[in-house]
Amino acid sequence: MWEWISDNGIWILIIAGVVLFLVLIYTDKVRAVIAKLEPDRLQKKALTGVPVIFWTIEAIALAVMILSFVAITLSDEGVGAVISAEDVQRWFLEHGLAIIVILVVGSVIWIVLKQTVPPLVRRFMSRPIRGESREGLKRRADTLEAVFLGLCRIIVILIVLFLVLSEMDVEIGPILAGFGIVGIAVGFGAQFLVKDLIAGIFVLMENQYRVGDVARVADVTGLVEEINLRKTVLRDLDGIVHHVPNGEIRVASNYSRHFARVNLDISVAYGTDLDFAISVINRVCKEMSEEEEWGKLLRTVPRVLRVNKLGDSGIDIKVVGEVKPLEQWSVMGQLRLRIKKAFDAEGIEIPWPHTKVYFGNKPGD
Repeated sequence: MWEWISDNGIWILIIAGVVLFLVLIYTDKVRAVIAKLEPDRLQKKALTGVPVIFWTIEAIALAVMILSFVAITLSDEGVGAVISAEDVQRWFLEHGLAIIVILVVGSVIWIVLKQTVPPLVRRFMSRPIRGESREGLKRRADTLEAVFLGLCRIIVILIVLFLVLSEMDVEIGPILAGFGIVGIAVGFGAQFLVKDLIAGIFVLMENQYRVGDVARVADVTGLVEEINLRKTVLRDLDGIVHHVPNGEIRVASNYSRHFARVNLDISVAYGTDLDFAISVINRVCKEMSEEEEWGKLLRTVPRVLRVNKLGDSGIDIKVVGEVKPLEQWSVMGQLRLRIKKAFDAEGIEIPWPHTKVYFGNKPGD
């Protein structure tokens, strides 16, 4: 068995490496596909079982890579005539084993962090926050989870890299000193990057908006698809993706924090009985709130607040009410549809601009 591994070590190493790479790349994509499964019971089972399968494959692929690497190193062939087998064995015993241990420990630490950070974040975010809905807590947890995992990945890679370089007798001090000098030289040109990072920290700490929120950031309105310390990514209604550096954000407006509000102006003609029009609008709102489909989206029943404006062509009646986050547009669209139908049925006129033209005669003649 060992001879077969030694003879085919290169191919085994390549195949195991490709398998490990594919698993790491497609894990998130498979989870995204599973998240769309129905019913929910099947989805939960899949989301619970698939990570275990991927962890097992990763562990087996990593073990096979280490085994094949050891077999290649200890074999008499594979290194050619440039370096003797004794030199390779000596180097492997003195440094190679330590490097493998560092890589394995780094991989294990990353796997552990990848599996423990999300539950810790979600457990911390499961604590009730005044005014925050479950959907809001979930969006904040998803945002912080992505940011923390990104930071952990960078930290683990840097630590493993420096430990491997140190084991290979590469002086780390001059490298760090060189980074310091380069950092000073680049620092003047990296002011905007530092500004973005600091602004990103405050965005996350203050919970200004989360992935999944609809927000207006730096005069761009859209669905927040990604947040990191450097930038915010939004997709607008046209499907255009906007990358906004966090340092450019002066005002951030969140359309889906805690709750949203219906805010409608309904116009009626000047000859309309306002009390009757208001009663019709309130009746439509009440009927809509009593339906299961729409009632579950409402926090309060929309109703007429006031006569808001005496306009050029009609009188505006203000309608307000509180709804669940991100549901204000669908609720307002349905209200407009129902109010229009109710007005048609009751003979209430919705005005449009009128223009009177005089041909030299005085008004009233």
